[in-house]
Amino acid sequence: MDQKRLFLAIAISIAILLGFQYLMPPAKPPVVPVTATADKAAAPASATATPGAVGALPGQAASAASPAVPRDVPRVKFAAKRVEGSISLLGARLDDLVLRDYRESIAPDSALVRLLEPRGSAEPTFVQFGWTAAEGDTVVLPDEETVWAASGELAAGKALTLSWANGAGLTFEIAFTVDDNYMFAVEQRVRNATGKAVALYPWSRIRRDYAPKTSGYYVLHEGLLGTFDGKLFDSNTLGVGNGDYTYPAVKSAAEKNKGVALNKKAIVGWAGITDKYWLTALVPDKAAKQDVSFRHIPAPAEGYQVDFLASEAQTAAPGAVATFKSNLFAGAKEVHLLDRYERDNGIVNFDKAVDFGIYYFLTKPFFYAIDWLNGVLHNFGLAILVFTIFIKGLFFPLANKSYRSMSKMKLLAPKMTILREQYKDNQQELQKKMMELYRTEKVNPASGCLPIVIQIPVFFSLYKVIFVTIEMRQAPFFGWIRDLSAVDPTNVFNLFGLIPFDPTTLPGLGSMLHLGAWPLIMGFTMFFQQKLNPPPPDPVQAKMFQFMPIIFTFMLSSFPAGLVIYWSWNNLLTICQQWLIMRQTHLSKPGAAKA
Repeated sequence: MDQKRLFLAIAISIAILLGFQYLMPPAKPPVVPVTATADKAAAPASATATPGAVGALPGQAASAASPAVPRDVPRVKFAAKRVEGSISLLGARLDDLVLRDYRESIAPDSALVRLLEPRGSAEPTFVQFGWTAAEGDTVVLPDEETVWAASGELAAGKALTLSWANGAGLTFEIAFTVDDNYMFAVEQRVRNATGKAVALYPWSRIRRDYAPKTSGYYVLHEGLLGTFDGKLFDSNTLGVGNGDYTYPAVKSAAEKNKGVALNKKAIVGWAGITDKYWLTALVPDKAAKQDVSFRHIPAPAEGYQVDFLASEAQTAAPGAVATFKSNLFAGAKEVHLLDRYERDNGIVNFDKAVDFGIYYFLTKPFFYAIDWLNGVLHNFGLAILVFTIFIKGLFFPLANKSYRSMSKMKLLAPKMTILREQYKDNQQELQKKMMELYRTEKVNPASGCLPIVIQIPVFFSLYKVIFVTIEMRQAPFFGWIRDLSAVDPTNVFNLFGLIPFDPTTLPGLGSMLHLGAWPLIMGFTMFFQQKLNPPPPDPVQAKMFQFMPIIFTFMLSSFPAGLVIYWSWNNLLTICQQWLIMRQTHLSKPGAAKA
């Protein structure tokens, strides 16, 4: 087969792979305005259970008549080393949490990232713990209208306890502690002062009462996920929806199953709701089997819920206390921190909350290498450049053999042109003669493709590292690149800011009119690299190859700057490598092609 056709096929394949998410963005779920005057949470005033009710607490009925959330909700504030916020004493909801180490943008005065928000706010998200009783039992339980009493303080080394007595001999308690990072320890207790044993089922839930706006990339998982019986569950396990774009998948499955997208009885490692960089996840007692559900709540404000219900009741004997322990992670998906929790707390697959993708076996080691280099160089951009040199060195023997074969192909170009002219009306004979020429000259026309094929998973793995790891978020390089995880902020269409005009605001064309300096640099390096390769003898192929740098330049303009810098640097190293090999084979000297 002609080498140039192989190159063309691979180049087009790469363009399709990279351009799919750029040209074909996934359908986004409709954003329904959140109303602040309705609260459709469960109101378990009695023990009557209706499992699976849409919007209900696990195993309990939804209340259609819950009142509006009052403005003067009693709260207890907390402040730990890396988190701060407050807990609503009305309903015992942890619904106010801010990350002290992260801001919304690179501006030093921008707002801190808020992970949990109370109902009535723009993006209400909360965590809640409670109890339900077996069907037929009549036990007065705390509900959405319960006002809890608080004692203690939620801070490093200190515990906050919420308590409520039902007036019938039972006292319910929820004790919170938090470590120096993002892990809360939660202990639910029932003190039984009655004359008979009481069996209750502890539950917990994460509720997001709005339809989130996601990044819209197929390569990034945002939504509901968890590990059950040692296996990672996300939208792919549901068999519906749009692959890893989880919210529509959960919504689609829930519409077919009375609001429940997934219901599973399992030993649960953890489950929750993930964003690109943030995670809110419940980690129940790993020895207790749980009924876990992923739910979609259609009204009054579209939302999503992950909930747990203990499969076995916790029995409080007369005069005794029944306890149930669990954990809550609410914070940034820092890789080393998740690794530590997985190792020390035994949380299975907790590191996979970071979407390292199908090339996990490459992506995570790549992260470790780049993160280590950043610790040495104190710049993630420099770490990427040094890492690229390492990768080029690793593949140097293969690339060297490939480029030498390409050089030989360039020597054969005059002979191949003669054959094409001689057999232009007989394609079958032409292919036969070309294969004979390859055998005679001991040239493998496909050898130049192998380095490109191998670099595809390397490229996507590095793309994942830059795109999904929070360590790369707002990491500066030099000059105008102040965030390697964001696109190059400059734009050639306004002369890099000299013209006070933003072309991206133009209706219809805005998304196409952003082309930064680094994508331009990448395009030029790709163009020069292409010039060193043997030109395709077919004029049509030659024209198509001339357009490839332009296509890739515009395509990568929407990619993270760190990835574009990597590709530009990789191209430059490849140019140097090809030039050296061509010198060794005397191809760079005038008249060498005629030898």
